[in-house]
Amino acid sequence: MFMTKVHPEAPLSSSLAEYCTSKQETFTIWMKSLILNSNGCTVFDSNGKIVYRVDNYDCKCRGEVYLMDLKGKTLFTIRRKKFHLPGIWEGYRSTGKEINPKKPGFQLRKSSRLCRGRSLCKVVVGLDKNQPHQYRIESLSSKSSYKILDKFGRPVAEVKRKQSACGVVLGEDVLTVVVEPLVDHSLIVGLLVVCGLINRKM
Repeated sequence: MFMTKVHPEAPLSSSLAEYCTSKQETFTIWMKSLILNSNGCTVFDSNGKIVYRVDNYDCKCRGEVYLMDLKGKTLFTIRRKKFHLPGIWEGYRSTGKEINPKKPGFQLRKSSRLCRGRSLCKVVVGLDKNQPHQYRIESLSSKSSYKILDKFGRPVAEVKRKQSACGVVLGEDVLTVVVEPLVDHSLIVGLLVVCGLINRKM
């Protein structure tokens, strides 16, 4: 289970509005980079268009990765904090200016304990904000399946292995992500990138 505490970056600025829509959105995450000899992931929208990508030219699970859009614009710089046990990852949202290393957009902390046999992570989003809002990320049947809920238990996003049109379940590196309306899907993808790094899928 992943436990998430969220302090949202609301209200959304015009620069973030493009990552939120008024309807439910479905994405496909392929935990592979399209760049030869690169590690990462590629995210497609429901029309098959690439919308997000991570391309690492170094070894797997490196200490810093970049979530980008199709054109290569960095949306989040995701860093693993060194010399911390359990592991801590921080995501810094890029706004066209240099990122502030003292104000990450989110922080994900991997817990060293288990709850009902499931691993735990805690996430805080918007560390410089004052109004707390809680999410929790629950692992489902496998490390490839998650459900993200708000503090009232309402679904925010769900991740599971993708099925083909004829019902065949694809490999564990091909995922379907359903994001509810008015949710920042770039943030959701950023959190899933960290989950992929933790599970050593990138």
